[in-house]
Amino acid sequence: MLVDRFGRRARKLRISVTDRCNFRCVYCMPEDVAFMDREELLTFEEIERVTRVAVRLGIEKVRLTGGEPLARRDVERLVERLAAIPGLRSVSMTTNGYFLPAKAAALKRAGLNGLNISLDTLDPDRFLLLTRRDYLREVLAGLDAALAAGFAPIKVNMVVMRGYNDDEVETFALLARTRPLVVRFIEFMPLDNGNVWNERLVVPAREIIERIASVAPLEPLEHDPSEPARRWRFRDGQGEIGVIASVTEPFCAHCDRLRLTADGKIRNCLFGLDEYDVRAVLRGGGSDEDIAAVFQEAVANKWAGHLINRAGFVKPERTMHAIGG
Repeated sequence: MLVDRFGRRARKLRISVTDRCNFRCVYCMPEDVAFMDREELLTFEEIERVTRVAVRLGIEKVRLTGGEPLARRDVERLVERLAAIPGLRSVSMTTNGYFLPAKAAALKRAGLNGLNISLDTLDPDRFLLLTRRDYLREVLAGLDAALAAGFAPIKVNMVVMRGYNDDEVETFALLARTRPLVVRFIEFMPLDNGNVWNERLVVPAREIIERIASVAPLEPLEHDPSEPARRWRFRDGQGEIGVIASVTEPFCAHCDRLRLTADGKIRNCLFGLDEYDVRAVLRGGGSDEDIAAVFQEAVANKWAGHLINRAGFVKPERTMHAIGG
């Protein structure tokens, strides 16, 4: 098992399959970003091998991220390979939704268990401002395609930014009242390399919930401490509400996640500064035991928690698209 010095057991692995994306969200990716060379990326075979070792060490769930994971050609082949690994309970994906009209059915057939769709606004002009792309219609079509393909529940992730989209919180919440969706509101985190983030743009989770509760009565749902979102539902709703308070109410004490970047570095914290090179082991002829040792080193050095809004906090050099969402 992968247990750190604070007693936290790693059970989930987020795997970035590419740093490329067809969007340029202001809090994630600069417009003029330089992408990794293709040979820097782990191959599907390498990702599968690392995942098999991780499962042997106790990883139970995998989430594919990017960049935009569906921008990587034939990613459904990777889904199929990972879904076949004995002991792996779940393979899911976070996507911007653009490619889902063409890909949702194939992903379902390949064995994908769940989808998170990133969507920060329902206003076309604001969507263009936040993503620097005019693709709202395609994303909404992707959401419909995912529902039609049988994905349930589908999580819709909204990053809430004061003065940008916080006036849409109530509108987004009502999606969980009328549709079988898990709508999750995420506090704005400092992962944009200093381009946009500041504390004044953070809308605290408590404020978000108070605003939603003013629309219609909410009922709290049972909370798994290792899950980032606290959950509610409307009494007369079809879906759920979730709020992720990474900045104002961190859940680091129960964190059970590790991350694998597209270029083969293991990270033990989204906001961490250290990386552990598993690609060098893979391409240097290392054994599965050598891969396991990289995981174990990463876990052994995991911090107690991030330092956002505290003295000593240093933003990661990688922006969100290069870490993996």
